[in-house]
Amino acid sequence: MEIKQLWREYSHQLRQFLLSRVNNRADVDDLLQEILIKTYRHLNTVKEPDKLPAWLFQIARNLLIDYYRQARTDASRQELAARAMLTGSEPEPYEQVRQELTHCIRPFLSQLPDKYREAIEAVDLEGASQKQLAMQLRLSHSAIKSRVQRGRSLLKAMFQECCRYELDARGNLVDFEANSSRCHSC
Repeated sequence: MEIKQLWREYSHQLRQFLLSRVNNRADVDDLLQEILIKTYRHLNTVKEPDKLPAWLFQIARNLLIDYYRQARTDASRQELAARAMLTGSEPEPYEQVRQELTHCIRPFLSQLPDKYREAIEAVDLEGASQKQLAMQLRLSHSAIKSRVQRGRSLLKAMFQECCRYELDARGNLVDFEANSSRCHSC
């Protein structure tokens, strides 16, 4: 089938499909144009002509996924830019906030039961693998995994009791504020 005939036959259906999922008509036109370009470039790869409609709509679905993924990324960038404009400065780097909290780790670790403290110190602070620690302590790998997970969970609870945290959309720590009435460890 030729591209002109294919486009005459399916462009209206594709437009309706896109309009049902995208509110902006200009974006729909752009997406349709992308579908046409991809169709033109790859039409020769379709081996079974009776599967052309499914192939076209798969192109459309993939472009919609990319469209919404890009929109989400753009929204995150706009949010950071707006925050910077409102505060008059660039957002603090994640690393700086983490460094400010590092002085709390040792006091919190000292409050953990020995088996959890030992696992967290070895794996998270000293960089040992869980398998290495399991062999060293003559325990099963799953036992060490459990200790590390439980230790992290206990530490997280201590941090949450001590401070209020602000995370970005990706879960990165961007700010914190101590709950002075509840925090005596750091």
